[in-house]
Amino acid sequence: MKNNKLRTYVLLLVLAVPAVWISAKVRLPHFVTDSMVVQQQSRWTVNGSADGKKVSVTTSWNGKTSTATVGADGKFSVDIVTPKAGGPYTITFDDGSKTTLRDVYSGEVWLCSGQSNMEMPVGGWGKVMNYEQEIAAARHPEVRFLQVKKQIAYTPQADTEVNMGGWRTCTPATVENFSSIAYFYAREMSKRLGVHVGVIDCTWGGTPAEAWSAFEGVSSVPGFENETRMLSDNGFDKDRLKADYESRIARWMQLALSDDAQGEAGGAPSVVLKGDNLPSMPVPNLWEKTALPAFNGIVMMQRALDIPQDWAGKAVELRLGCIDDEDVTYFNGVKIAEGSGYNVKRVYTVPAELVKAGRAVITVRVTDFEGEGGIYGDNADLAAVQDGSEISLAGDWQYKVIADFSKLPHKPVSPESSSFPTVLYNAMLYPLHTMPVKGVLWYQGCANVGRAEQYSPLFRRLIQDWRKLWNDDSLPFYFVQLAAYLQPKAVQPESEWAALRQAQADALQLDNTAMAVAIDIGNPDDIHPKNKQEVARRLSLIALRRSYGHNDVVDRAPSVAGYDISGNTAELTFDGEVKVDGTSPTGFIVRTDDGKWAKAKAVMTSDDTVTLTAEGNITALKYNWADYPDGNLRGTTGLPVLQFSINKQ
Repeated sequence: MKNNKLRTYVLLLVLAVPAVWISAKVRLPHFVTDSMVVQQQSRWTVNGSADGKKVSVTTSWNGKTSTATVGADGKFSVDIVTPKAGGPYTITFDDGSKTTLRDVYSGEVWLCSGQSNMEMPVGGWGKVMNYEQEIAAARHPEVRFLQVKKQIAYTPQADTEVNMGGWRTCTPATVENFSSIAYFYAREMSKRLGVHVGVIDCTWGGTPAEAWSAFEGVSSVPGFENETRMLSDNGFDKDRLKADYESRIARWMQLALSDDAQGEAGGAPSVVLKGDNLPSMPVPNLWEKTALPAFNGIVMMQRALDIPQDWAGKAVELRLGCIDDEDVTYFNGVKIAEGSGYNVKRVYTVPAELVKAGRAVITVRVTDFEGEGGIYGDNADLAAVQDGSEISLAGDWQYKVIADFSKLPHKPVSPESSSFPTVLYNAMLYPLHTMPVKGVLWYQGCANVGRAEQYSPLFRRLIQDWRKLWNDDSLPFYFVQLAAYLQPKAVQPESEWAALRQAQADALQLDNTAMAVAIDIGNPDDIHPKNKQEVARRLSLIALRRSYGHNDVVDRAPSVAGYDISGNTAELTFDGEVKVDGTSPTGFIVRTDDGKWAKAKAVMTSDDTVTLTAEGNITALKYNWADYPDGNLRGTTGLPVLQFSINKQ
């Protein structure tokens, strides 16, 4: 009896071992999936984990099998040499249970990264030019998409989460919420090259360059000492970083509301504004465009309204549009709500017991930390509503500056924010480095406007660190210069947008970089211009010429090759023929020996020469140097001439 029991136990044990072995499953990174494109003729390192002791990998393009040993931690790594462009192929991983990647193509892979203008989808919140037709026509099986999920981390990660379940073939359904520039670029390149093109959408709107930078890189650039010290002092630990930040921001807000940080009115903030001579601003509108240019701080904004008798004693819905960045809202001096999120529409309820017939006052305390601020949207977004009837809240609002953040030390950045240094590099970018790419397309910079002096070394270091990550010192890195934005000004030598564009151009010092100029396709009222097709086309011209040897392709307009400044005249010679949109060149400003800047008179004196004249002796000149400049010089293929600045030697 005992022997029978023993034999049964041994038999069950023997049967159990194969069961475990058979259930083994290879686990691959989230970005290694069916329908992917691998960079042709490259060495691709695939990391994964498995339950078996060994993993065999078989590639259908050559029928060869290689074997990797699984470590004690359950992880393995295998190098795969990819073939010339072609497919479809399969890749099979086997540790006793097979995992097969299907519909794999070898072709060209480009990493597309940056903030909202690179993120901007074909449809969705972006709605590019002719988006409905573009979506309907997006049936391109030779174009493949991978979209990295938005996430943050304080140390480099081994894997990253992705949307749509992994790589997807281009269809109307997959393209709608995918990067429009990445899509239009891939569409053009697949057509020109005749191969499959995979594009990786690794983007996050509103994010600065430092969030996409490596810890060592951002530590080398002045101005980030507080953040890098926070990371190292707190051991890169999430909970410790959060506690440290909460302490820092509390001290900063105390300072913001102290007398030293007050606006011109000074004094402690009052919930209800009083006085007949308070200034006003139009709402909805960003205050940078109206009453408070280049302002970050706290502003009390107020609007009076007459409550009808039949509204008394009933709850009222307040629709306040979007508020950038945070708000605390009061009704007749009583707080009713608070909100945050620059693009979130505020809809609040005034309790019935606060609603009385007659004059009422809505006061909104708006805090804008950086960039644009205020109450904005459409007129229809602002109203007090009850039982289907409404009172418009659009129009002039009184305001009072409570705190001017320009008088303060830099506001602490939340480590939970997508703007915190290194967090996107660690979580979204770093894991991808095991996958070879042909090059990088980058469109970012808006979130760094106002910090051009810092951006110049930061951006160059970012490029170098990304190349180091991919172990390729010559990895092509092609980027888009910021488009024109904000209201046109004829003379604006102090433009922060122009300064940031120049900081971007400084990266051209690095080998194998190039810049697509988009200054001519901006919109004064929209930071997200709709013509992303042209931006992608210009990037494709750069790639075709510089990465694929299409020397017949023109990828830039002529630039200044020489100049002569003498007295009140400046002669500029370009390295190619330039054309003028209109009758004479525009966009030039000059500084004369009295130190003042003014518009210059410009004429074309030959196909490649522009001559400027001024009222006094010229000491410096700039072209297209403004937030929204009006320069009209182009090359013969229509590409715009790059902005430039020249000081007399």
